[in-house]
This record gives sequence, C-alpha cells and structure tokens, in this order.
Amino acid sequence: MGLILDSSVVIAGERRGHTVRQILEQFKTGYGEIEVGLSVVTIVELTHGIQRAGTEERRQRRQAFVDELVRDVPVHPVTVETARIAGRIEGDQAAPGVNIAFEDLLMAATALQLGFGVVTGNVRHFEVVPGLKVVKL
Repeated sequence: MGLILDSSVVIAGERRGHTVRQILEQFKTGYGEIEVGLSVVTIVELTHGIQRAGTEERRQRRQAFVDELVRDVPVHPVTVETARIAGRIEGDQAAPGVNIAFEDLLMAATALQLGFGVVTGNVRHFEVVPGLKVVKL
C-alpha cells in the first residue's frame, strides 16, 4: 500500500521549515519503504497558497518548495476512472446527507483507485469515505 499526501501534511512540513527530502525521510522512518504520491488536486491547493502569499519572498519560497515537491514525488492525475469512483462515492454518501468537499473527494478517489491510503492532518475530511485507509499526521 502507498499513501497520498494531503495538502495539510505538505503545508505542515513546509511551515516547520522542512525540505521535501526531510518530509519524505520522515515517512520512510515512520512507515518503512512505502510509496508516497500526490493527487494533482494537492498541486491546485498548494498553488492557491502560493498566490495568496503575503510577500514576494514568501511566494518565491513556496513556489520553490512546490517545484521541489513535484520533482521528487509522483503526481497522480484525475482520470476517467478516478471521476467514476468519485461520482459513486459522492452519490452514495449524499443519500444519507454526508457531504464531502470536492477536493477531498477527488484525492480520496485517487487513493482508492491506486489502492493507497491518505495521510492527512484533517482526518474528519476523509474518514467518511468508505474503504479508504486514513492515516493521521
């Protein structure tokens, strides 16, 4: 099994001043030789954060971090199969009144498609997805 990194995990590491390599080493230490990846949706969320940086220096630092992340961690796209999985989850969960944020839904569907779990600081965002292994940061 592998893990998809939620943006909360990446942001927490970056805010602590860790490099991408240090973040990946922490996962290796904690979980052994496990495949780690990103959903393309995480890149959307991180790019949003770059654009909202308060200063040009912070914007450049965030951009460099995301560039390193994309270089070192596989980024998985949203495919037609991912969309079908997301649609099934959303339809099944909407019936009993459970709403899942679209970004989280796509990340969860990506993880399920790959047979991965999601590691996050926001467990409650993902624990409502049936069959998804959720790992708390």
